[in-house]
Amino acid sequence: MAKNVPFLDTLQHSCYHTSTICHLAEVAQDMKDTFYIIDFDSTFVTTESLDELASIVLKGRSDKTAMVNRIKKITDQGMTGIIPFEDGLRKRLKLIRPDRTHLKKLIRLLRKKISPSIVRHKSFFQEFADRIYIVSGGFREFVSPIVSSFGIADDHVLANSFIFDQLGHITGYDQANVLSKKDGKIAAVKALQLKGDIVAIGDGYSDYQLRALGVAKHFIAFTENVTRQTILSSADYVAASFDEILYHHKMPMAISYPKSRIQVLLLENIHESAIRIFEKEGYLVEYHQEALDQEILKKKIQSTHILGIRSRTKVRKDLLQAAERLLAIGTYCIGTEQIDLTCAAERGVAVFNAPYSNTRSVVELAIADLLSLARATSDKSTKMHQGIWDKSSDGCVEIRGKTIGIIGYGNIGSQLAVLAEALGMRVCFYDIVEKLALGNAVRCRSLQELLKKSDFVSLHVDGRPGNQNLISDRQFHLMRPGAIFLNLSRGSVVDIHALKKHLASGHLRGAALDVYPEEPKNNDEMFESELRGLPNTILTPHIGGSTIEAQQNIADFVCRETISYINSGSTQMSVNIPPIQLSILKKAHRLLHLHRNTPGILAQINGILASYNINILGQYLKTNETVGYVITDVDKRYNTRVIDELKNIPHTIRFRILY
Repeated sequence: MAKNVPFLDTLQHSCYHTSTICHLAEVAQDMKDTFYIIDFDSTFVTTESLDELASIVLKGRSDKTAMVNRIKKITDQGMTGIIPFEDGLRKRLKLIRPDRTHLKKLIRLLRKKISPSIVRHKSFFQEFADRIYIVSGGFREFVSPIVSSFGIADDHVLANSFIFDQLGHITGYDQANVLSKKDGKIAAVKALQLKGDIVAIGDGYSDYQLRALGVAKHFIAFTENVTRQTILSSADYVAASFDEILYHHKMPMAISYPKSRIQVLLLENIHESAIRIFEKEGYLVEYHQEALDQEILKKKIQSTHILGIRSRTKVRKDLLQAAERLLAIGTYCIGTEQIDLTCAAERGVAVFNAPYSNTRSVVELAIADLLSLARATSDKSTKMHQGIWDKSSDGCVEIRGKTIGIIGYGNIGSQLAVLAEALGMRVCFYDIVEKLALGNAVRCRSLQELLKKSDFVSLHVDGRPGNQNLISDRQFHLMRPGAIFLNLSRGSVVDIHALKKHLASGHLRGAALDVYPEEPKNNDEMFESELRGLPNTILTPHIGGSTIEAQQNIADFVCRETISYINSGSTQMSVNIPPIQLSILKKAHRLLHLHRNTPGILAQINGILASYNINILGQYLKTNETVGYVITDVDKRYNTRVIDELKNIPHTIRFRILY
């Protein structure tokens, strides 16, 4: 049975062993006893070369799609052992009929389609080229030009050969070549008479046969590009990338940890572009449209490295304590109140949000609500659906010349001010932090001042505990009779019972809310609120940022910041870890040390590095009230004992190595 490679390590203890001189010597010794037989199509490159050649040859033909699909079917039948390899080869070439010009185009294409994890480890191939053989049922004419740049010599390429006529047309192939026949790979590898263990790596039936017939000691099913279920059960283990293979065999790696082992859990219908971004990076993604039950989430999070959520999922202390491997949380929204940020920092979990990505969408909804409430269009639309023709101007006003008071002059509040002024409104704002006014906006010195002078009041604050019921009965009393109130910020900042009272009495002429103290967990759950049925009251289901553009922008931003943290250690946009913008790591190893904010940690780190004569290429330190973050770039050569000492410094929260 295929064995999925276990998570041998968490990322904070990742692959530092390949960095030292002594270990490389051990690896070189091990390599003398091991040979790697690597398939070409769908392994070294992401595609099947003859299928691509068919697309090139048949370009412009009306039957191209049908012919290419027919050739792909033959390819798959050969790869899974349904038909003899030589039959599939002969049938495909008969259908394609290529020439040298087509081969040149194919080679250009294949150079762009080398498997990403193979590209990442080009230096490995170059260093151990004498231990690596590319054995393929494909053709030397396009295989050798691709692998030669990785240091693979021509005599380490075993493949078929085309036969050409004088005009360069392919008329057939060398049928004397053992690779053109049944069990060709077995015969070709046997003829090498290699003295040592042989590891076969590939995606097809012929790769598996190398081990099944005793030629290879191990067979690794390579699934980065294609997964053939009939092959998986025959493998020693399944590798989703070449990173995985090198990690499993303790070979030198170009990166610190196999990307295919990094597990991402995305919840709450996050934009699907996030899946594509993480998968393109090589991460393993699990996606759910809804929030998960806390007990289910607690089990899943034990093996999760990156958690992506929106507002419904609560990440408290008990959940974080179960998250042994968790490195980062991405909140695909603005708010982070659903997360215990202090506990996350103390557990070494960086939190990222999207403070700007949905700003425009929220502001546009606020403008739409302003206009609708000013003209009572929501009530009139409801009456029309009931058959009532209410052509009246009572209570309907223009917003031009009216005053809008904006509570919270951050990203959303300030942009709302700009658009409201463009529509002819007077703008005043109140914020507990000193902010530079944009345009003709006027700063109010108190909340009371703003409430008394505004025709429209729009709330744009965060959900910190101090803002609980920020607008309650007293604040509604201070508003002008006939004022209109909007809350598109946080549900907890408004006393809903008090709002109902002032709407029902007519003191407030209308209100629009997009957020609520209690919200349904999913679309199937009933929305309950005492505001239901009130006149000129717009209730929307937390959709301020629910536009295609906003969700796309949020996904792009949060994914990018999270990946940057995983790959480089950068915390520039983290909300709970000291922010440090880091350069791309080149020709060095990066030591990331997250610790409780205690005096003397930097001195201890540098003392340990000095005791091992390790050259520091760059160093960064930043702290907040909870934790400190030290990043040190060092030469690649060092004694691995230094790692244990750095990890064991008192008050260490998390230690990682990147290279």
